[in-house]
Amino acid sequence: MTAVRALSHRLWFRASVAALLIVGMAALFVRRGPDWHAVYHAFDFVVWRWIILAVLINLLSVVARSIAWDLVVRQALPQPHPSHRLVFSAFCVGLLGNAALPARAGELARVAVLRRRLPHGSGTTAVLLGTVFAHRLFDLFPVVLLLLYTLLTAKIPHWAITAIILFVGIGFALLCFAIVTARRQHTRVFNERDGIRRVLVMAQRGLWVLKRPSAAATASVFQLAGWFLQLLAVYTVMRAFDFGTFPAAALVLLLMNVATIFPLWPGNVGLMQAAIALPLVSYGVETGTGFAYGFALQGVEMSVGVGLGLAFLAREGISFAGLRGIRDDTAEDDDSSGETVIPVGESEAEPAAVGATR
Repeated sequence: MTAVRALSHRLWFRASVAALLIVGMAALFVRRGPDWHAVYHAFDFVVWRWIILAVLINLLSVVARSIAWDLVVRQALPQPHPSHRLVFSAFCVGLLGNAALPARAGELARVAVLRRRLPHGSGTTAVLLGTVFAHRLFDLFPVVLLLLYTLLTAKIPHWAITAIILFVGIGFALLCFAIVTARRQHTRVFNERDGIRRVLVMAQRGLWVLKRPSAAATASVFQLAGWFLQLLAVYTVMRAFDFGTFPAAALVLLLMNVATIFPLWPGNVGLMQAAIALPLVSYGVETGTGFAYGFALQGVEMSVGVGLGLAFLAREGISFAGLRGIRDDTAEDDDSSGETVIPVGESEAEPAAVGATR
């Protein structure tokens, strides 16, 4: 009982601190923010059919990116592979987690949800975490293309340049590391005394898509398609507010991602709107309209992920409150007992079995 009481006190303390931070940020935002009367009335002239179209385009973007992750998962796991419906379900729960929880917790949530539907062979969680890492690496190519297009057609604010250069540099370093890691070969037996090594090797399996050029190229194409559709959705929301060009949309998409690189609170609401509205002033967009556009755009972005995420959570029999707890499942390796044989070779037609049984 003492342990339960201590855990309850810690949870209450964390919740209280989070609530105080949110209230403090909200008060600062209201006091130092834009003219909220202008923000409110900016919605009076919105053409809502453009918003609906943007939601549909964003849905297609989510589908394309989930297909990219599905391709990565299929390279890492043995047959029978999880259906795309299961991968899509886990991916949407991950989007919900990223929108509702800080620190990119949705990446862990999607692993936990998908693992619930897979045989719990030893190292399955580590493999799925590796696939998430590999899938995120495929974001690097669309970001570089978006950056080049923005540099040629728009003016990037100075505050964003450092973050973008840092992101691209770290991204390329991680990509090189992942490619080298994926091509390393291991052929040995791990037992319970080799737990950490076994987990690292199983995580390496999640990167196997990087040593299969055709699969990697296909996943890159779908990820690029997802980013292009997202750019199109950003432009479509602009049309709803009767302003905007493709260069401006590219700038907004780039700044959106800069503002959410380090999620300080759910959705970085407020920070993202400021990052969007202030650069749009140079395009003749009033600050109030820019903030209203930022809220509408974030609503479109979240509508698909949150809506589908909640629906798939309900199908899994998990409450929204349980979404935080489900992340902790990834901290436990599925079955650490017994031996795990991990043969790796370039000539394999399919990845070796994960764990002792399937």
